[in-house]
Amino acid sequence: MKIKAATLFTLLSGFALLIPQLVADDVRPNILIITVDDMSCDSVGAFGCKLADTTPNIDRLASEGMRYQFAHVQVGNCYPSRNVMFSGRYPHNTGVEGFYQVKNPGYPHLVDAMKQGGYFVGIRGKVSHSTPYQPYGWDADLTVIDGVKQHVKNAESYYLSTKRGIEMAKTAGKPFCLNINISDPHKPFYALDNKGEVVNDNNQPSHIFEPEEVPIPGFLFDAPDVRLELAHYYSSVRRADDCFAAVRKALTESGQQGNTVIMFLSDHGMPLPFAKTGVWHHSTHTPWIVYWPGVTQPGTVDTAHMISAVDLMPTVLEIAGIEPPGGFDGRSFLPTIRGQSQSGRTMVYKVYNENSGGNRSPMRSVESKKFGYLFNPWADGTRIFKTATTGTLSFRAMQRLAATDQKIAARLKLFQYGVPEEFYDYENDPDALHNLIDDPEYADACNEHRAAMRKFMQESNDPVLAIFDNRTDASLVSAYVDRVQAEADARRTNKRKNQQTRDQRYQNAKLFQLRLPGKALPGSDFTVTIDYRLPADLNEQDFHVTLKDAEGKRIERKIVSASGSGRLLVTFMLPRDFNSKSISVSAFVGREYNSNLLHRTEGPVVVSNECGVKM
Repeated sequence: MKIKAATLFTLLSGFALLIPQLVADDVRPNILIITVDDMSCDSVGAFGCKLADTTPNIDRLASEGMRYQFAHVQVGNCYPSRNVMFSGRYPHNTGVEGFYQVKNPGYPHLVDAMKQGGYFVGIRGKVSHSTPYQPYGWDADLTVIDGVKQHVKNAESYYLSTKRGIEMAKTAGKPFCLNINISDPHKPFYALDNKGEVVNDNNQPSHIFEPEEVPIPGFLFDAPDVRLELAHYYSSVRRADDCFAAVRKALTESGQQGNTVIMFLSDHGMPLPFAKTGVWHHSTHTPWIVYWPGVTQPGTVDTAHMISAVDLMPTVLEIAGIEPPGGFDGRSFLPTIRGQSQSGRTMVYKVYNENSGGNRSPMRSVESKKFGYLFNPWADGTRIFKTATTGTLSFRAMQRLAATDQKIAARLKLFQYGVPEEFYDYENDPDALHNLIDDPEYADACNEHRAAMRKFMQESNDPVLAIFDNRTDASLVSAYVDRVQAEADARRTNKRKNQQTRDQRYQNAKLFQLRLPGKALPGSDFTVTIDYRLPADLNEQDFHVTLKDAEGKRIERKIVSASGSGRLLVTFMLPRDFNSKSISVSAFVGREYNSNLLHRTEGPVVVSNECGVKM
């Protein structure tokens, strides 16, 4: 649909955006961007999952729209990956190379462009991970409904958030651009805590998979703990599909599905070794689906073009009829959505810099449909790769079995210490099991991909270019890695100092008080009262309220948000069969416990039966 545009330019953060001037018969499509967290492409049925019924609702979208067989994200971990999506820039040009904020990015974000273009923009989940700094200029944070922060693993909550966003846009008289970020299958998996223990989980998926039925990815190995973890992972994939169905239900009920473009993708691969936190094929291969009624042909598969996350923002802007600002590293793939061919889509460039713990392991990769080349400056034979996936059951099993299994020992060594260069025939070896870097038969293909990497680096002003050009100088490469690690360490030290200074300001302040009822009854409500008084410079904060039994074990946690001064009522329902002698409540204010501003505990409160007899 063609949108008429005037030549009026509006300055935004030093950039000019061409704002579409709509005439009466112009109807711009709504944009619904749905992401899942840590889901490998081949975990989706429509993309060849070997396990049946993991994603029936996502598969239905694929049958109604277009799916891209060769789609990738740029980065194998969340924060920098999502900033690529919504900036159209590689991490070295967003400034967001790890899990930290960039206060003055110097470029417009998708939020800025869509708001200036007349759209209502809202987000659910991954709020702090989706912009260069927080809080950002979203019209609505749909993670919080009526003051209550929604549970990230609850399907119904995604229905409520999507419904609320659509309603708010309608009230504002604007088309909507909503980014709904589904937490699953990010850890903790369904009914499995981060220590690998099976736990109670109220948010049960519509199908639970068992260890004996799950497929084992080729980059892993068959062992009981691996099977257990994969069973819980695939159950979480199904729960993500349930959440996806809830989002579509809200859209369908709104009556706006016929004028809404849906984009679906994952931010990177599964949170297990050789997938998440890397740039191998399975680290970045994403299940990208586009559904646009009247434009995409049902059930089509694009096998001709390679697209990547850096192309998302330019594409969304073109769909919306908004002239893009300059400075993109990506470009719109709208012609391919329309079923047309587009040149220059034979390779994608992938990058990795830093994990959530501030550990630097810089990597670069270029991938074509057939091959993939990786450059790993961090791998000097002594440094050990630090990644969130080392906390998994699968990694711990790899460590144990390596003592008696040479094949697994070799995989563990590669994972922990890496090698400077890798080259894979992904068409025949998507699991990256056979490094062909020294195979003379593949020398020409390898050199072709090296040359392509250099071109990507040069065109995007990647600071690793000089190191790549001198990759045979081990001392120079090592000095570079030491330098960027020192910069990361200094940044985290300064953050801790700033946090400590802020904590000292509030550690004696009466930010909130807790009041509990005099008794608790099984099968009845138990309402906690929080009187709070937050200084203006704290803005909105989260109150994490946890109900515990007599042994201190968590019964339930709720998160509510507030600012300024007032009173919060947080109500828990005690199960009818609850048999603990007493309960207590702990609460803290802040985004995370490790950086909380104040923590309080009240209780115990005696639990009585309905006749008033103590349990």
